[in-house]
Amino acid sequence: MRRMNLSRWNAAAWLAVIAACLPLTGCRAWKKLTTSEKTLAEERKYGPTADQRIEELAADAKKAKAGGHADQVEFTRKLAEEVLGEHDARVRSAILEMVADFDTPAAKAICTGALEDPDERVRMAACSAWRKRGGPEAVEHLATRYRTDREIDVRLRALRELGELGDKEAVPVLAKALEDSDPAVQYRAVGALKKVSGRDLGDDVNKWREWAADPAGSAAEWSIAEEFRKLF
Repeated sequence: MRRMNLSRWNAAAWLAVIAACLPLTGCRAWKKLTTSEKTLAEERKYGPTADQRIEELAADAKKAKAGGHADQVEFTRKLAEEVLGEHDARVRSAILEMVADFDTPAAKAICTGALEDPDERVRMAACSAWRKRGGPEAVEHLATRYRTDREIDVRLRALRELGELGDKEAVPVLAKALEDSDPAVQYRAVGALKKVSGRDLGDDVNKWREWAADPAGSAAEWSIAEEFRKLF
């Protein structure tokens, strides 16, 4: 597999991966999937394609899930090594999807490091991975990604995943997003608040700002209004 120059990566961002997964040497070799002698010759000359690498890793992920905890630890440690040297952002994104629901230190480290990946597609995949993982740490990571990312698509993905989490701890972050100057951010925050609150106040940002200012105080009024709307 071709390796990228690690100096191109944000070393500090991936420190969590390295710290959690060392030592990575000594992992078992993972069998290459070939369909013919021609395919084997091409892989030896050019290396496997991105699709081939994803297909192989997906098969190994399926085996690891069917195995015991030790198999899962070994597999995710191997993935930590793969992701650090993988030059293709699409493969790195696929790795995140694979490890999101593995409960191992290496899986957690991969998901954390990927939040600072230089490619926005990978950072978006990391947001989705943390939504799958859930918990207070997921809220924290997604909130940070919304507040600090330089790309609007990543910020919007973080807000959407905060809504999908359905965790009320995300309300202050989403309420702050209602004040963003970008209408797209405001709209995404409204959608997320609908999921988190279980209420539907429509798409009027001002109504949601009022709710965010005093969610508990307006609960009874909204409940009555919702029941009334159900009659029509």
